[in-house]
Amino acid sequence: MPAEAPLALAGHEGSRRVLRAVDAAAHAAGLRLGMPVTRAQVLLPGLVLRDHDAAGDAAALERLALWALRSFAPVVAADPPDGIVIDSTGADHLHGGEEAMLAALTGRLTAAGLRARAAIADTRGAAHALARHAARPLFIAPPGHGASVLAPLPLEALRLPEALSTELRTLGFDRIGDLLAQPRAPLVLRFGAELGLRIEQASGERPEPFEPLRSPDPVEARRAFAEPIGAAETIARHIGRLVHRLCALLEERGLGARRLDLLCQRVDNRVVAVRIGTALPVRNAQRLTRLLCDRIETIDPGFGIEAMTLTATVAEPLAHRQAASTLIEEEVSDISDLVDTLANRVGGRAIYRVVPVASDVPERAVCRIPAMAPGTGTTWPGDWPRPVRLLPRPEPIETVALLPDHPPVSFTWRGVRRRVTRADGPERIFGEWWKRDAELAAVRDYFRVEDNAGERYWIYRAGDGEDVATGSHRWFLHGVFG
Repeated sequence: MPAEAPLALAGHEGSRRVLRAVDAAAHAAGLRLGMPVTRAQVLLPGLVLRDHDAAGDAAALERLALWALRSFAPVVAADPPDGIVIDSTGADHLHGGEEAMLAALTGRLTAAGLRARAAIADTRGAAHALARHAARPLFIAPPGHGASVLAPLPLEALRLPEALSTELRTLGFDRIGDLLAQPRAPLVLRFGAELGLRIEQASGERPEPFEPLRSPDPVEARRAFAEPIGAAETIARHIGRLVHRLCALLEERGLGARRLDLLCQRVDNRVVAVRIGTALPVRNAQRLTRLLCDRIETIDPGFGIEAMTLTATVAEPLAHRQAASTLIEEEVSDISDLVDTLANRVGGRAIYRVVPVASDVPERAVCRIPAMAPGTGTTWPGDWPRPVRLLPRPEPIETVALLPDHPPVSFTWRGVRRRVTRADGPERIFGEWWKRDAELAAVRDYFRVEDNAGERYWIYRAGDGEDVATGSHRWFLHGVFG
């Protein structure tokens, strides 16, 4: 098959053979999902057809949903035939907010070779519609948007049967807004209850619960209540009992929790979730209880919670440690509890530490790693001091300098002229030729300078001051000393 040939997958719809999937070339030629195969072959004679593996697609979608469950949120389900639905409430804070979470989700899918579009909305129906008809590739609807955000979308965004959409178009309805402008009762009477149901689900007038996917062979503890609970103190008490039971199960398996999901089943069949993460494997019941109880304010019990399930979504081996003797070993302070507390409040990505990297180029000589990750084994350079604040990128400055080996007499940075009273240097840094050819001859000469106000800066000249092949000979400010 030629690589540029349009491709489509065909399957059966009753007695008809129709298109189940088309690639970009086939779509550009006018082929659409649900189109009869015979018509598609007439429109595009060079079309390559393959049988659609429905069972394989369903299994792949299930694996994708399981990946999202472990990586992003505790309430996830497959949304056949081509999507997954995620309730991000209680988990988006771990990823830096909804926008960062959505970007990370689609970014990782793209890196895996999958094209994805995603949307966040107040309801499942609205998110389904926006992801397929408005996201390019992302769309985040404002909170409390109601049905207004759906108005410009086509009728198909409501997940209506094809026959119903065709009938509505025949009568002049093209967009969801056309339906919203009409009285609801006559529409339902004329076209059936499903039309009203889809409108109400998308606008949030009627809930649309779904059964969350569960990890295979999970480590979990569950408790059902004879009477629904709703008070924060009661919820906290039962969280503590669940945590103790879960920690006992983890100890039996020699595991520690890295991520815990608390699922609260409400009497209206909606699931409210809370997710916490830890930097290291943990099975300390008191610590895990505190982290979960810190998130109680995010739990909306509605008319009551009738069951709670606590699951260790991610668990890693954790062996028993013998207590160290202070007589022969120096006690090492454990800050993982503090790291966990901060990470579950502001997001794991906001808590990190900086470690050195084996590189002479300053902006490449540091990197961020998770707060409790092991070090890289590289030590900080001690020959020349480095500024405590390195600018994200060097900023150009105007200088009065004696070339080639002298520091500037004065320089102007961000509109303020500074007279140099002291200076030390140059420290010559060469380009890393193995990175790219442009750095074969590149040179920077760095100086530590102090101005007449006592402020100290790290500046450099691009080039050696003589050969134009080594750099532009322009001056830049790269850092500020404390």
